[in-house]
Amino acid sequence: MTVPAAGVGVSMVSVSGSPPQDAATNETSTERMAFFMVDSGGSEGSYDVLLKEEHPASRGKRVAYVLAVLMCLSGCGDGRVEEGWVLETVSQASGTGALLQAISPVSNDVVWVSGHQGTYALSADGGATWQAAVVPDADELQFRDVAAFDARTAYLMSSGSGALSRVYRTDDGGVSWRLLYTADHPDAFLDCMDFWSRDRGLVFGDAVDGVPFLLSTEDGGATWTRVPAEALPASLDQEGGFAASGTCLRTAAGGRAWVAMGNAERSRILTTADYGASWTVVDAPVVAGPAAGLATIDIAADGRGIALGGVIGNDTIRSRNVTVTANRGASWSEGGPLSMTGPVYGAALVPETGGVVVAVGPKGMDWSTDFGGIWYSAEPFTYWAVAFSPQGAGWAVGPRGRIVSISVEKH
Repeated sequence: MTVPAAGVGVSMVSVSGSPPQDAATNETSTERMAFFMVDSGGSEGSYDVLLKEEHPASRGKRVAYVLAVLMCLSGCGDGRVEEGWVLETVSQASGTGALLQAISPVSNDVVWVSGHQGTYALSADGGATWQAAVVPDADELQFRDVAAFDARTAYLMSSGSGALSRVYRTDDGGVSWRLLYTADHPDAFLDCMDFWSRDRGLVFGDAVDGVPFLLSTEDGGATWTRVPAEALPASLDQEGGFAASGTCLRTAAGGRAWVAMGNAERSRILTTADYGASWTVVDAPVVAGPAAGLATIDIAADGRGIALGGVIGNDTIRSRNVTVTANRGASWSEGGPLSMTGPVYGAALVPETGGVVVAVGPKGMDWSTDFGGIWYSAEPFTYWAVAFSPQGAGWAVGPRGRIVSISVEKH
């Protein structure tokens, strides 16, 4: 199902209210936010951090520094920082004014993004420069997911009812695109995709005919096969996904995959361990109901994972919208409350950090250094998606072509 952009539209339910298309209209040149520092004895202190921001219209550099640290107060009379994490963002010029909604970092250098108006962009130098373009004859499409494998090969997935849901592929860096799949069911609505390799992957969409809609390919998208109903649990009434950031589906080594779902009486997570041949489902302890549930999921190699979401279309309320697992999704428990209000559209684990998570939504960017237990505010600006390369370079994207690079380091 769709996540609202300029207006609210959910493929199976109508929702009143809308998250802001662009919070930048209210952004000032300088913002101040609070964060917490916790000493080794568990005492908290509130501190301010200055966030310097050039208005997005200038497309100049922006750098935000946020520190979540452990303070050594006993045995360190000078109150110096014993250890801590630093998250830094720097704005980049995407070359487009379209709403960007998905990211696929291949490495610290090669990264693809995609969005509305048939738009995609590619950088081969870590975002120092971007080449933005529109897929021919696709300017009406909303590319809400992208999956890339190098600077030449990438897939784009568009979301929309029926034939507006499509999958494209390029093997020449966007010089040409092949249309691989067009939904032929009027109730079809693609939400997200992910791949185990450049030839083998899955696409997930809202339930059709009483079961989750899952497509698989083993030949690079030349053919797509719908996962049969007998391999899937029955869907709950009106159940589907949120086409927010392209991260409601995640694949992992060994044929594993997870799908975060919502818009039903309970929020649930689908799991497979055999490349989608069979699936199980488990409830998640988060908000549920019409236009509510999970929008994003990520699982680490050690089996720890996190899924987030909220009440889509309402960015002023807080809800139970964080859930975590320690056993590859066999069971889930409630995570800590976010700093920001509203839903989370996208989230990602930062590789090789042991538990740093970044989450984004209409009310900003939050991050946690303990796998979703305690959250800190990083930025108050609207983002739709966040992702990190295997080597740890990150990006976040949002309205009006907004894109920032993200680095997370321990000091």
